[in-house]
Amino acid sequence: MNAGLIANLRRQCGGPRDGALLRFSLGNALLAEGAVDEAIDELRRATVFDPAYSAAWKLLGKACLDAGQPQAAADAWRHGIAAAAQRGDQQAGKEMQVFLRRLEKNSP
Repeated sequence: MNAGLIANLRRQCGGPRDGALLRFSLGNALLAEGAVDEAIDELRRATVFDPAYSAAWKLLGKACLDAGQPQAAADAWRHGIAAAAQRGDQQAGKEMQVFLRRLEKNSP
């Protein structure tokens, strides 16, 4: 199911609809398929397009954690918390704070 969606989203990259939402959607689909490294790349591109896109930062943190990169996950969530504060996205900010606290608590 996701293979067709991923192919469709990839065709749109570099075109007039390319942007944070497209890259976020592609990253989300890739993550769902288990293509974690590719998902990380696309989610990073989403944050380049829109550095205040808190949902992209949140998912990037999850992808980094799934990839065994806890420091990258923490960095993504810190950026995401700042982005959420900038946009007034309180729920996403609170969620990332919880994720970050859990990560820091479980780190050696």
